[in-house]
Amino acid sequence: MNNLKTSDFFYDLPQELIAQTPVEPRDAARMLVYRKDTGEIEHRRFSDLVDYLKAGDLLVVNNTKVIPARIHGHRSSGGKVEFLLHKRLNLTDWEVLVKPARKAMPGQTIEFSSELSALVLSCSEEGARIVRFAFDGVFEDILSKLGEMPLPHYIHEPLKDSERYQTVYAKNSGSCAAPTAGLHFTSELLKKICDIGVEIAEVTLQVGLGTFRPVKTELITEHIMHSEAYMISSEAAEKINRAKAEGRRVIAVGTTSVRVLESAADENGRLCEKCESTSIFIYPPYKFKVIDGLITNFHLPESTLIMLVSAFLGRKQTLALYATAVKEKYRFFSFGDSCLFI
Repeated sequence: MNNLKTSDFFYDLPQELIAQTPVEPRDAARMLVYRKDTGEIEHRRFSDLVDYLKAGDLLVVNNTKVIPARIHGHRSSGGKVEFLLHKRLNLTDWEVLVKPARKAMPGQTIEFSSELSALVLSCSEEGARIVRFAFDGVFEDILSKLGEMPLPHYIHEPLKDSERYQTVYAKNSGSCAAPTAGLHFTSELLKKICDIGVEIAEVTLQVGLGTFRPVKTELITEHIMHSEAYMISSEAAEKINRAKAEGRRVIAVGTTSVRVLESAADENGRLCEKCESTSIFIYPPYKFKVIDGLITNFHLPESTLIMLVSAFLGRKQTLALYATAVKEKYRFFSFGDSCLFI
C-alpha cells in the first residue's frame, strides 16, 4: 500500500528564485542535466540541448496553444467580475472560475462587452461555475480582443509579449496554461536538433487548471485529478511505436506530454490514434511504459508535477536535485529554468 504523504514532496524555496519574467532569448535559460545511469549532474544552458541528443532520438512535444482565458466583466449593478475560462463543454457553455464567486450566482448575467455576455447556469465543484456565453460574431475572435493570458498566481510582473507564454510550435488552441517546458525552444534550436537526425512527434493535451491545483489531501492517493482532453494522431503514434521498437530514446518535453503518452499507451507501451480525456495521476512507484527521458521545468512543492518527476527519478533523488537547484540559484516555475533527465 502507498502511504506517501503530500508533505513528503515539500521543499524550501526562497521567494526570490520564483521567475517573474522569461529570459531572452528563449534558449538562454539554464539547464540542469542529470544522467540517471551515472548520477552525474551538469549545469548548462538550454541552447546546449543539442549536445545531449543523438540521431534517432525522438522528442515528443505538446503543441497546445494557450487561449487568452482571463476576461473582465460586470454585473448589471456594476460590480466587477473576473472569469477564468477552464474547460469548454460545448459551443456556448464553459466551466469557469470566478472572482469574486459570490457575484456570479445561478441566474445572473455578466456583461463583458457589447459583443459578449454570460448567463450563470449552475455552481460546480470547488466554487467553479457553469456559464452559457452569448456572443455576436466568432467567440475566439472576441476572446482574442477581450482576454488576457492566464499567468499563474505566483507571477506578479505583467507580460510584455503574450507570445512568450506560447511555445514556438503552438497550434491547437484550448489550454488555460502553457506547457512551460517547451517555452525554451526557438525555431533555430529545433532546426539544429532536426539537422542531427532527431525526430519530433507532436501530441496535444489541453492543459487545465486541475494540473496546477494544490494537493489538499494528506495521503497523495486520495487526491483526485481533473480530466483534460488529449489527442494523439496516427502519425505521432506510428513515430513513437517505431522508435520504441528500434530501441531509440523517446524523450518527453514536459509533464503534459508524459501524461498523454502514459494515458494513451497500452500495457505493452504501444500507441494508436486517440482523442479522449485523461485524469491520470502519476506518482511513485509508477512503471513508465513509453518515456526514456524528460525535459521539464522546476515544479511547485507538494504539486502533482513534482510527484510525476519523483516517479521517474525517485523521490529522494528528485528532492536532492531540487536542493542543488536552490543552492545554485536556478530560476523556478513557469518562466524559470529547465531540467534534462536522461
